[in-house]
Amino acid sequence: METVKDPNIDLLVRPRLIDYHKILLSQADADFCIPFIDEDIPLYIDPFLLWKSNSITDNSLHNSIVETFNYWGWLYSNGKMTEAIETIRYASECPAVGLGTAKTKDGKRIGVELASQILTLFQQVPQIKCKGFSHIEEVQLLVRNISKDRICDFASNILSNHLKDYTIDQCERHGIPTSKAKITCYNFRNRRFEETATILPINPSTKKPILFVPKHWLRYSPWLNPDEYFSAYYPEHVEEQLRNKTRYDVIDYNRVNYAIVQGYTTSKEASISALKSDPLFKQIPISSAKRTLADIIKLPTGKEDNADKKYETLICKLLSSMLYPHLDFADAQSRIESGTQIRDLVFYNNVSHQFLREIFETYNSRQIVFELKNVATLTRDHISQVNRYLCDNFGKFGVIVTRNRPPKNIRQYLIDLWSGQRKCILVLTDEDLKQMVSIYENKQRAPYEVLKKLYVEFIRKCPM
Repeated sequence: METVKDPNIDLLVRPRLIDYHKILLSQADADFCIPFIDEDIPLYIDPFLLWKSNSITDNSLHNSIVETFNYWGWLYSNGKMTEAIETIRYASECPAVGLGTAKTKDGKRIGVELASQILTLFQQVPQIKCKGFSHIEEVQLLVRNISKDRICDFASNILSNHLKDYTIDQCERHGIPTSKAKITCYNFRNRRFEETATILPINPSTKKPILFVPKHWLRYSPWLNPDEYFSAYYPEHVEEQLRNKTRYDVIDYNRVNYAIVQGYTTSKEASISALKSDPLFKQIPISSAKRTLADIIKLPTGKEDNADKKYETLICKLLSSMLYPHLDFADAQSRIESGTQIRDLVFYNNVSHQFLREIFETYNSRQIVFELKNVATLTRDHISQVNRYLCDNFGKFGVIVTRNRPPKNIRQYLIDLWSGQRKCILVLTDEDLKQMVSIYENKQRAPYEVLKKLYVEFIRKCPM
């Protein structure tokens, strides 16, 4: 199907499905990983999380992944090679879940040769031939060019029927629109992929169905981690003359000496108490926030020695944590403005508090932009720069982050701008950042309330 770009998407910065549909839901409050429209999320289903889970459902689903994968190996070993190859090839790509690092929503399936290399493990490795896999992630250590994204795709496709039902349930819970769609899911009764008619959320850009994935299934790196295995476990468990092999040579060695892979798996099972899903966003610790603030305070104003770029990096690091989870960080935008590169921080306004709801309803701000100015004194030009793009998706509310409190004439200019155009631009200074970090450390209130305080003070000065 030809991709047809919806013009409304262009008004959003890193649009998510819920933003397109104007659903007010923060990632912290969602059970699933909120998908982006035009890009994948660099997280992966880790089957080990399902194996470890206290949920009987998750445990059962892990068994389904392993049993299905082993069944494909049985097919191959019992003369149904073509069926096994085509099935595992189909299962090697699942664009509906939107996970991984693909540049487009449509990835590529593995070829016949690579599929055959996976399936021949059921003939070449005695232990696998006898009992099959207990964890399909071991394939990464036995076949070249198989990594975490393929393991994620295998799991996604095998569990596609479950994910379909899960997605429909989450859409009903949160009022996310669905449409009639056809999607190919794995049928456990006849052990085949079948196209089924259903209702699912649709990607407005690609017009293809979307499957949601529970957050607690996701990690950036799998628990059975090839990098850890090749760099640490393998060298410690082989004779010295075998330690300096290339990764491909080690993979070849593993197939002949599968016991070493089994030993690694056993060690990971034994340390399972340390396994946790990875959060989609992780706030920096208090100590890091205080160091970041100190680095900001020490920076000189202006651009000398790239002070402006350092300022942007530090502010991005600090504010993305200070404002979470009330505002989800969307992006740091680089663009060309008057010959100078400017970076804006953009946050999704999920309306998680009455103050943010007021910003949404009064100024139509579905996303909130923070303009960064490492200058000693704000000028009218700086204000005008922000004013120009306070429209459409950004609405009429914005924040300038700068070093010092603006002079009296600039404060009056901001009031005049509100009076004439009903645009609200707040100014966040070093002193305000200090207050945010102090609140972050004390944990008695939320740092975003500093913005609320600035807003209340600003509105009190505006003529009604």
